[in-house]
Amino acid sequence: MLFPTQDMESGRLPIPDSADFLFTSSYRSLRGKGVFTEINQPVIPEPSGGSQLFYELVQEAFVKAKGAGIRNPVIVGAVPFDLSQQSRLFVPAKCEFFDRSEMITTLKGRSASVPRVEKIQSIPGEWRFKQSVEQAIANFQHSDLRKAVLSRVLNVELSEKISVDEILSRLIVQNPSGYHFRIPIEGDQELIGSSPELLVRKVGSELISNPLAGSAKRQNDLEKDKAVSESLLTSAKDSYEHKLVIDEIRQVLTPFCSSLDIPAAPELISTPAMWHLSTLIHGQLKKPEISALELACQLHPTPAVCGFPTKDARNLIRLVESFERGVFTGMVGWCDAEGNGEWVVTIRCGTVNGNHIQLFAGAGIVEDSCPESEWQETGAKLGTMLNALGIKQQEAL
Repeated sequence: MLFPTQDMESGRLPIPDSADFLFTSSYRSLRGKGVFTEINQPVIPEPSGGSQLFYELVQEAFVKAKGAGIRNPVIVGAVPFDLSQQSRLFVPAKCEFFDRSEMITTLKGRSASVPRVEKIQSIPGEWRFKQSVEQAIANFQHSDLRKAVLSRVLNVELSEKISVDEILSRLIVQNPSGYHFRIPIEGDQELIGSSPELLVRKVGSELISNPLAGSAKRQNDLEKDKAVSESLLTSAKDSYEHKLVIDEIRQVLTPFCSSLDIPAAPELISTPAMWHLSTLIHGQLKKPEISALELACQLHPTPAVCGFPTKDARNLIRLVESFERGVFTGMVGWCDAEGNGEWVVTIRCGTVNGNHIQLFAGAGIVEDSCPESEWQETGAKLGTMLNALGIKQQEAL
């Protein structure tokens, strides 16, 4: 699909590879240039509020775009972890869908040097993060809390400004099967990443969700890597963590679906950095008119990025995390005026602002968690972005 805001006599828009907006997946990929209109309204302005105004503004944006000659406009952007914070959603001035396999082939021939690292700082540091894990475990023993996802950010300062195009190119080449994204979020900041986790894809009356929970670091040695994957698949701790996520998603999606197919046990999937427990969920919607964006907002945040029960996990996160997550562990993707679209969980990502980069990683904590293991897991997950920056993990962690 291709659409302009004015005429379309040439049949093609001159959109460069360096787009303001980019989202790629094996299903459908798009790039956009310029802003026709934007929506910064929170999904839920306050905990006791509703989302009516948010969806009204989305529909108004679609109507406005259609009035300007865009046949089936697309909204693309990011929704933060906290739904009471501002969204960053846009109808691009120009947009096209494309075949990402051709882009990956082109990018494989590119190479560029990375500026020197001047400073790296983890917030919180190792001792404080492990203390937070211990605090969460203590809460499990004295409350209804069963899981909490605790996280940290890694602030990286480079010797000079780095090209967002180059970082994203590296991410795409090293993780060709991931969901890649590039979204402007605030001022000169851009959100980029390569998420492995599909929150929801909606096409007509069909939906797919692919939650991940339970992780292990990949190994360079083939035999060790196989052993790690097999251990993950049989881990009682990780299976329990995964089941909490699946049960919650089942509860959320069941009222919207005439049928819902959820496998009885998870499978393994991998990225170059991690093994994950994965469950591929298929559903048939009772009302096909519900949009991908609405479904995503109903699901978000899942226990995979927040915890269970959600309210209790949120309260613990606010108590122990010393930073605002913002767009991290939110959702990023697109939705068209017909309601079709795709949203992924905003993980394996970072924000870029000149020579300053902020990376993010979290780990799911349950009663059997080990503080040292959880710290190591966040380090492994940071590896995706660190590799794209040409930074060795041992130098950063």
